[in-house]
Amino acid sequence: MKDIKYLMAFSVPLTVFISIYFRGIFSYTSLLYVFFLIPIVELFLPTHQRIFSEKESESRLKEKFFDWLLYLNVPIVYMVLVYGLYSFAKSDIQPYEYLGFIISLGILLATNAVNVAHELGHRNNKFDIIITRLLLLPCLYMHFTIEHNYGHHKNVATKLDPATAKKGQSLYYFWITSVFGQYRNAWQIQMKFLKNKKTSFFSLENDLLLFLIYQGFYLATIYLFLGRGAMLIALLVGVISFLFLETINYIEHYGLKRKKIKGKYERVQNRHSWNSDHILGRIILYELTRHSDHHFRASKKYQVLESLEDSPRLPFGYPMSMLVAFFPPLWFAIMHPLLLKME
Repeated sequence: MKDIKYLMAFSVPLTVFISIYFRGIFSYTSLLYVFFLIPIVELFLPTHQRIFSEKESESRLKEKFFDWLLYLNVPIVYMVLVYGLYSFAKSDIQPYEYLGFIISLGILLATNAVNVAHELGHRNNKFDIIITRLLLLPCLYMHFTIEHNYGHHKNVATKLDPATAKKGQSLYYFWITSVFGQYRNAWQIQMKFLKNKKTSFFSLENDLLLFLIYQGFYLATIYLFLGRGAMLIALLVGVISFLFLETINYIEHYGLKRKKIKGKYERVQNRHSWNSDHILGRIILYELTRHSDHHFRASKKYQVLESLEDSPRLPFGYPMSMLVAFFPPLWFAIMHPLLLKME
């Protein structure tokens, strides 16, 4: 019964629904929940470190409950998203409601779409691949799993990885280098795949080309049924969602480096990712915050990710860390002393 706690992940879509349905000052419910209430509560809650026994891990891996929690995000995300876009197209939205309205939908996609796609994107069965793509579609970031799985996990904490923030790099500059760098890398990886398969660029094997078509069709469908304004909102919401993702990338690996040994980078270890055991962020993000173990063993499912003892630790949970990262001087002042201790 203790794993019922993961139902808390659906609290974010609930607050987004409240933001859209009640509007007015309630338009900012989701924003306040994620970036005010959760950070404050986490400051007072104890962190919880956990190592599973082999028997516990085996039992948790057999339990389908954990998978269905992820799959449920597809209907929930799409219902709330469509409701939001429809409300925008058919209702008289006041100017002061726009910001809360758009950011709320961006938060929805960042937490319950991109984040869940990140978890399922490491699995190889066809059903999980389809779910991953459905979740990444409205985020306009379908190339993510290609670069993440074959680029980021290979090159993390090196100069070759655009998704690893360098020491002294601001979040805003990182957004530019990471977004465009990862997209470029995704195409390079895709072209290698096509070359190895001896397949034409214009073929069903070219996933990135198909992704462009899918995303274009998604936006065109919104335009057709809900109009230009709703399509522009969908575009903005998608951009906000992947900028939130990149903000998480920023805090997950900021300033960490892998050493070179005889001209080659050392093997990826848990010390090459920042870890967080703050409980609300852990639950709502399906243990994404135990990122050190994820990079150490990328195939591990979220329900068996552990808090490895020698992992570098963020001083705050993910929501608070993201907030701090929006103010580069403050972020540097907090993180650089921690990096010095690790050198």
